[in-house]
Amino acid sequence: MKLIKLGLISIAALFVLTTLIGALLPSTVLVSRAVNINGPKDSIMLYINDIQQWKSWIEGMDKLEVVIHSPVNAELGRTTVNITTVSDSTVVSSWTGMSGNTQMSTIRLISEPEQKLTVVQWQFVQQLKWYPWEKLGSMMNDKILGTMMEKNLNTLKSVIEKNKPS
Repeated sequence: MKLIKLGLISIAALFVLTTLIGALLPSTVLVSRAVNINGPKDSIMLYINDIQQWKSWIEGMDKLEVVIHSPVNAELGRTTVNITTVSDSTVVSSWTGMSGNTQMSTIRLISEPEQKLTVVQWQFVQQLKWYPWEKLGSMMNDKILGTMMEKNLNTLKSVIEKNKPS
């Protein structure tokens, strides 16, 4: 009986400790990456404001579990993606997982009219609940998501610069 009581007290203490550590972590996680592309903003926008064009630069978009319903809506396996806002230099989309967690993605194009260089900045923002496992798990977001974003942005750069008229 003492062993069971000790086990329950240990589990409760561990939960309280992880909750307190989680409370020290931010509730908003932002992962951001950028790449310089030698090309005009208009040609880059064609690839980012239409989910059907994502196949040419986002890894995994050609898999069987990817179902593209329209230029602004798709199911990427267990994640639903909706492009919510498109302007002349920004594309905002929501990525909702099966569990209901939503991340907002923003792709910004930054350029000067007289320059041929465009900075493509891509970021994901996720609001976390107070759950300790969610906050502690978010510590890996930058490593996992950031690596994927860098790879895809470099692929976009290659596609744009290869298709650029001379």
